[in-house]
Amino acid sequence: MIIIADSGATKTDWMIVSEDDVTKIINTEGINPFHQSEDYMRRIITTSLLPQIENNIDKTNDKITSIYFYGAGCLPKSAIKIKKILNETFSNAVIHTETDLIGAARALYSNTPGIVCILGTGSNSCMYDGVKITRNISPLGYILGDEGSGAYLGKKFIADCLKEQLPEYLKQGLLTEYNLTTEDILNNVYRQPQANRFLASITPYIYKVRNDSNVRTFLHNCFTEFFKRNIMNYDTTLDISFVGSVAWYFQEEIKESAITLGLKTRKFIKEPIWGLKEFHKNK
Repeated sequence: MIIIADSGATKTDWMIVSEDDVTKIINTEGINPFHQSEDYMRRIITTSLLPQIENNIDKTNDKITSIYFYGAGCLPKSAIKIKKILNETFSNAVIHTETDLIGAARALYSNTPGIVCILGTGSNSCMYDGVKITRNISPLGYILGDEGSGAYLGKKFIADCLKEQLPEYLKQGLLTEYNLTTEDILNNVYRQPQANRFLASITPYIYKVRNDSNVRTFLHNCFTEFFKRNIMNYDTTLDISFVGSVAWYFQEEIKESAITLGLKTRKFIKEPIWGLKEFHKNK
């Protein structure tokens, strides 16, 4: 029995795959060893993950042989923390940690080359040769980068509304939709932790009004920015494919932006966990 985990900024999907291919998925808060302390991550594992495992599968802890954890922030030095916690919790399992970018690459392309894009709460991209990442333009996080991500769309949309770059009805619609004031927004962005999650939480409203001509232009500009500042630096003769909720829901707008730049998109998947199951099943 194995566990495959795909962790983003907002949530972690944990897929439990039995020897007879029975699959169950449970969810916890997102785990990011770059931003979160060991105590915080350990609390998620012990108070959220373990109870769900115990409720779903009897005596699973002793039967798990391998855990494949793919996560945002799982760079070599940071990943040591989550690997340590998982080793403590699942002492009989072999723990493997990789970045969410490798996870996306394996889910999208398995063993073939391509350009990999993640558009969720955050964003990232790379060139993948079928085995490893050969080039990666740093996303730089939601303050300096993360173009095309939920946090980026939320940040730009809020700013454009409050600075009167978008019509008043869109601003009022946003404030009403989430029962917010300008003061609430500033408090959530500048005084509360994990502002990226708050900013990304605005994307359902942007999706709701996406057919407004002003919003169509807004989205076109945002996704064009993602392509120009990231993807155009790669070998664009390769296929370009996407994972993530933002990519999934805004795929038509992404395709339109790509076409204006002479780029061709190939595949869009919302959650890479199923592709990762097939990847590990074939190993």
